[in-house]
Amino acid sequence: MTEHDFAPLFGDGRVMVILRDLPPEETVRLAELAWDLGIGVVEVPIRTPAAVPALSAAVTAGRRRDRLVGAGTVRTPAQVRQAMSAGAAFTVAPGLDLAVSDTARGYGIPHLPGVATPTEAQRALDHGLVWLKAFPAVSLGPAWFRAVAGPLPEARFVATGGIDAGNAGDFLAAGVRVVAVGSALTDPAQLPRLAALATGDPVS
Repeated sequence: MTEHDFAPLFGDGRVMVILRDLPPEETVRLAELAWDLGIGVVEVPIRTPAAVPALSAAVTAGRRRDRLVGAGTVRTPAQVRQAMSAGAAFTVAPGLDLAVSDTARGYGIPHLPGVATPTEAQRALDHGLVWLKAFPAVSLGPAWFRAVAGPLPEARFVATGGIDAGNAGDFLAAGVRVVAVGSALTDPAQLPRLAALATGDPVS
């Protein structure tokens, strides 16, 4: 199955930015900063309906620059529909709910489910979900990804939760395809390192 293939979305990119619980104007400002750094993909969580305007604003800004914006913290089919109405290019969930992934598939957009165990990862893979969000990544640690790659080599992991410029390289070196960062984008000291990670340059 290819409905949930994130490879065309990420391309060669190795970093995704999560902009959570921010006003629309600040969401757009930080999304623009991410794009300027070479980070092509932005996620805006819609944990509550109040966050949907921020998602819509980011989607509009992304269209002007041919950049993709998705909706995060999508836990119900109703939220998938909210994300679609706002123009989201993909959806992301904190956990694995096949009804949510099936709803996204019905709309023709990729869904990234959250997993934290090999059992959850295997269940997702059996359902055609190859790209998986490993959460909370900082608690799992880089060694977890090396271990899971043995029995489940087809899994493509996006490491999310507690990732910043200081530890992102460790996760990428462990085989993670993409790291997702949040508050790191608001720390000026981390911006050069995030830009280097996004482009694949050596991180000093």
